[in-house]
Amino acid sequence: MTALVDLRSDTVTRPGEGMRRAMLAAELGDDVFGDDPTVNRLQAQAAALLGFEDALFFPSGTQSNLAALMSHCQRGDEVIVGQEAHTYKWEGGGAAVLGSVQPQPLDFEPDGTLDLERVAQVIKPDDPHFVRTRLLCLENTHHGKAVPLEYLLEARDFARAHGLKLHLDGARVWNAAVKLGVDIREIAGCFDSVSFCLSKGLGAPVGSLLCSTAEVVRAARRWRKALGGGMRQAGILAAAGIYALESHVDRLEEDHRNAARLAAGLGEIDGLEVDFSPQQTNMVFVRVDSARAAALAASLREQGVLISGGEKLRLVTHLDVDRDDVGRVVEAFRESLSFCDSRRRGLREDFI
Repeated sequence: MTALVDLRSDTVTRPGEGMRRAMLAAELGDDVFGDDPTVNRLQAQAAALLGFEDALFFPSGTQSNLAALMSHCQRGDEVIVGQEAHTYKWEGGGAAVLGSVQPQPLDFEPDGTLDLERVAQVIKPDDPHFVRTRLLCLENTHHGKAVPLEYLLEARDFARAHGLKLHLDGARVWNAAVKLGVDIREIAGCFDSVSFCLSKGLGAPVGSLLCSTAEVVRAARRWRKALGGGMRQAGILAAAGIYALESHVDRLEEDHRNAARLAAGLGEIDGLEVDFSPQQTNMVFVRVDSARAAALAASLREQGVLISGGEKLRLVTHLDVDRDDVGRVVEAFRESLSFCDSRRRGLREDFI
């Protein structure tokens, strides 16, 4: 049976044999007591790679971001964030619900940045009538686009000038570094804290890391406990993270090339509107008319291609998708759209 090509996300990857062996051989302890040597090694490795004092292992990026926001902000403080940002839109409102931190959302620019002049306009004055604006939160990548380093340096200087801390939701920041051709430290050095996922482009089964100062990590450790994120013999998971950092970073460029190939192939098919900018990493966005959308997803599944449905499709390449798979996907789209069109024509003729 032909294997499925799953383009719903880069979270769907399975550990390969090398990663499984590393997990099996992991030296373990109780991480809540700080005794798991593999977790400690992963945290030290992540901090060193990004150029921070310390790092903390979390079960998810949602929890890592939330702990960061709650470590930077007190009750009644405010975070400025993008309207479509993961920390605002896709993480259950945790900052407001659990941290009593007020979000101030702004629309992103097309390149994934926040207009810093608009950010300046919503910073609250020092007045008891207003919350205290304490934190600016950015994303890299945003919708698969690598945010330019020049902007990040500008945002760093802006935050310092306005007395704000700067946090990066860097779920796919390794993709951004590879795309921009820079050392990850150049990106991380613009921020007071960075959260990144091991379970997306890097291909580990679970886990994220928060990197920051020792003081912020100390606060985040307390919040992680309060949020239920303390794990015991977590070295089994941390070993997968170490393997991912040592083996899966350089290969991210392959995912980017496959995404470009996929965009080019789909762009040749009538009826598809492909959005793939030069900033794009491992995501291709495709628009299809509403009349075809549901039938398209079903038809693709029958041909062994999984996508998230809707009129605007997000197709994500990852380490379980190779160049041959991209060719399969393009042909599956072509056949599925042809099938959908013939079916619609048949229905119209029956009606007539």
